[in-house]
Amino acid sequence: MRRKKTSNTDIKNTLSRTTALFKTYKPITPGIRHLKRPLNPHIYEGRPVRALTIAKRKKGGRNSYGRITVRHRGGGHRQRIRTLDFVREEQGVYDVIRIEYDPGRSAHIALVRSRNPEHEGLQRWKYILATDGMRAGDEVQSFRQGIPEGFIPEFDAAKSEEEKTSDGQGQKSSSVHSLALGILRTMTLKPGNVLPLKLMPPGTIIHNIALKTSGPGILVRAAGSFGQVVSHEDAGRYTHVRLQSGEVRKVLSDCCATIGKVSNPLWKGRSLGKAGRARWLGRRPSVRGVAMNACDHPHGGGRGKSKSNKHPVSIWGWGTKGTRTRKPGPKGPKNSNKMVIRERPRGKDKRR
Repeated sequence: MRRKKTSNTDIKNTLSRTTALFKTYKPITPGIRHLKRPLNPHIYEGRPVRALTIAKRKKGGRNSYGRITVRHRGGGHRQRIRTLDFVREEQGVYDVIRIEYDPGRSAHIALVRSRNPEHEGLQRWKYILATDGMRAGDEVQSFRQGIPEGFIPEFDAAKSEEEKTSDGQGQKSSSVHSLALGILRTMTLKPGNVLPLKLMPPGTIIHNIALKTSGPGILVRAAGSFGQVVSHEDAGRYTHVRLQSGEVRKVLSDCCATIGKVSNPLWKGRSLGKAGRARWLGRRPSVRGVAMNACDHPHGGGRGKSKSNKHPVSIWGWGTKGTRTRKPGPKGPKNSNKMVIRERPRGKDKRR
């Protein structure tokens, strides 16, 4: 009798032990005994769109002189850089085609396609950061250039009726304003949409926050991270935003951010299972200072495992166990960072 051919997926499904959040394996080898992966069945298993990628030339942590400037880097699997759109200036509805894995970041990315028939090439297809819960078939939209005319037809009709019933002055009443605000938030405050901070109510969860009105989003882009709109200043120039670290800072109200939380929140709970997987990712081994010679590290040398009753320091000599080397924010040098309202919690403040 012929034996039935078994594919790699069948073998993986046989050995896997799925839980509610993570996928573990039956320990038939030491390398998969502690292996733990987040369950992401919605991830596309094919290759990326090649036109939206760039070849990554690895340098192993060396600079132009060939000297190591970043330790513990080298080797790893060949990768391609995915070019993401962090600005999202084009208006109109984009359809989410699929969610993909990106080796260059901890979060997942989404391939979106424009519905505008005039868009061609890279304007029609692009990669964006995927929000938590985003799936294929969803719709996202950018309001960076403002709310387009006729976007809320119900509000236009209510506004015209209110002007007819007014005293002839043509002023907006509070009822029309509240109606417009409610309809606007219902239609725009959706995960994946881009909005200026001034149009977001306090308490909105955001990510991919820009610091310049026409610049790309640079804050809160790691997996599972999110910021929150705290309040708007009365003058209307700045908006107070709480970042993932707990720091509260002022951001220009005309700057834009994306609604929602960054995807792949279980990324921090994963376990590689063996040292070889770290090498596949391009990470080289890290050697302890006490295992080195005295010429190589401040903790090196001596008889036995001893650092000679010294405070723990790095290979360059500065404290490595929470020693403050600078004072950022309002407590630091004059005008070092005027936008920080409250620093991130440190030490005992983290327990509160």
